Amino acid sequence: MQEKKKTTDIQPAINGKKNLSFGQRSADRMTKFLGNWTFIFIFLFFLLSWMSVNTLAWWLAWDPFPFILLNLCLSSLAAFQAPIIMMSQNRQAERDSQTAKYDYAVDRKAEREIQAIQQELAEIKSLLETKLAK
Repeated sequence: MQEKKKTTDIQPAINGKKNLSFGQRSADRMTKFLGNWTFIFIFLFFLLSWMSVNTLAWWLAWDPFPFILLNLCLSSLAAFQAPIIMMSQNRQAERDSQTAKYDYAVDRKAEREIQAIQQELAEIKSLLETKLAK
């Protein structure tokens, strides 16, 4: 006889962070930081400061106007950010898939329970009809 799985046996890991590798945890943390307004404002301040110092304070300029060094830094940042963001998105897609499977299992169980309740109600109804008919 096949043993039925309980719905709670297939529940997605809510606290699955302990099963993650160091790289996965790092990607999640970095994506969380890179995807918020604090990072955007810090980065905007950094860019404006870099351009202002190198444009207005010509005696301090380490990267004059076409900002080649800034371009290199931004390109390097983008080269590192893209795979990190993609790793985090892949993990999110995996979590979404687990959640969808869990939701499906819960829905199927609820459907079976509702069908059983409807069948019992039909039996009760027929019993009441036979008793009332007497």
